[in-house]
Amino acid sequence: MGRVTAVPIPQPRAETAADATRRRAGRSLGAALLLGAAGSAVVLIASGQTWAEGSALVAGGKVSLDAGGRDVTGVPAALAVVGLAALVAVFAVRTAGRLLVSALLALSGAGAIVAALIGASDSAALDDKAARTTGDTAATIGALTHTAWPYVTAAGGLLILLAGLLALRYGTHWPTMSGRYERDGTPRAPRTPRPAKATAPAVDPDRPEDIWKALDRGEDPTR
Repeated sequence: MGRVTAVPIPQPRAETAADATRRRAGRSLGAALLLGAAGSAVVLIASGQTWAEGSALVAGGKVSLDAGGRDVTGVPAALAVVGLAALVAVFAVRTAGRLLVSALLALSGAGAIVAALIGASDSAALDDKAARTTGDTAATIGALTHTAWPYVTAAGGLLILLAGLLALRYGTHWPTMSGRYERDGTPRAPRTPRPAKATAPAVDPDRPEDIWKALDRGEDPTR
């Protein structure tokens, strides 16, 4: 029998710390984009819904009134736009600028939460509507009720806040939109210019040595 040589089976490469960091950065990038975009959309939609309902006394009875989220406070919607812009700007800046933009993203979410929770029990917007409707500046709203939309707005702000926290934690490992840098942030090597193609000397048909030199170069001396 012939000799059987054992062929070593290649073992999978062990994951290094750099590999683990890149994997976590990739996951955090996708999560931050999803959370930031979804949170901004939720805040913008929910802040346009009815937040409070009530009635005002007028001659001959009552009139029903309601106030939308932007009647109560325009802060959550404005911060949602700021947060969305910050989410895009995260990929356009690097190092310290990225940390500042990430902090702005997180603060936009936190501010939207606080403003929505404060507006959840606000009655000033409906009192203003009652005064305009009745013509009595001292009129106030009665039978006041609040909907769940302020809390939905706060939930959207929480998503923006989480996106900002992810950007603060992992943003330094995310790629930038600049084409001058690779994914790891190092500059690309400059391209080496190609050498200019040498121009063949002109061939004098009256000089045999020029004709032979052209033939040696593989050129047609009759051109």
